[in-house]
Amino acid sequence: MTDLDGVWCFLSGSNAPPSHGPPYPTMYHPPQRGPSPTKRSLQRSVTEKSLCHEPSAQSQKAKEAKLAVGVRMILESLGEDVEREGLLQTPERYARAMLFFTKGYSDNIGEKINDAVFDVAHNDIVIVRDIDLFSMCEHHLVPFMGKIHIGYLPNGRVLGLSKLARIAEVFARRLQIQERLTQEVARAIDDILHPQGVIVIAEATHMCMVMRGIQKTGAVTTTVHSTGVFMTDQRMEDRFHTLLNPRRFS
Repeated sequence: MTDLDGVWCFLSGSNAPPSHGPPYPTMYHPPQRGPSPTKRSLQRSVTEKSLCHEPSAQSQKAKEAKLAVGVRMILESLGEDVEREGLLQTPERYARAMLFFTKGYSDNIGEKINDAVFDVAHNDIVIVRDIDLFSMCEHHLVPFMGKIHIGYLPNGRVLGLSKLARIAEVFARRLQIQERLTQEVARAIDDILHPQGVIVIAEATHMCMVMRGIQKTGAVTTTVHSTGVFMTDQRMEDRFHTLLNPRRFS
């Protein structure tokens, strides 16, 4: 199942992902009259929505056990005594920690959004800034952390503010690169709301550049992804940056 199959299930009311087409479907367009398909799909039970993908407790235990075996092998390869007191339960602890760091793989975006899509005639930019960001670099399996800022221009509907942070969390809690993470957050919001445009900026410090390699502690990476009017209208992009950093432009 692809990253946004949960969005497909949530929007279409289907219990299965699309069998063909792009990984970021653009099939949903709100009708002129009557309740939108999103609102109707919100009336479906959580049980039905959870069929999109929901790991079983047994599969989690199996993952923990398999990860613990691998961690024990790593420790032994480093020359450590896995039977000494400090490391005796480390493989199991690390396994549980890694499953938490990557819990976004099992999160269901539809359930995270729940019923927090509202018909509101708001015609200016909505911004949630300084959302804490913690993710894992897929190249070295070490953390990168920082802030993510999300803005969108509504098109008759808005999303509960906390849901923007929850969407960011779903994609951050995976093995990632920052560029893809920024794109996935923007595209998910675009697919859920079909606003006039979305813009996402992520700023992060990568431990793979701090703890190893070039070892530059002050380096911060910034990535941007835009859709809709934020790609085509320079004035809207400038307005977003002005609202995001008001002191810089005062």
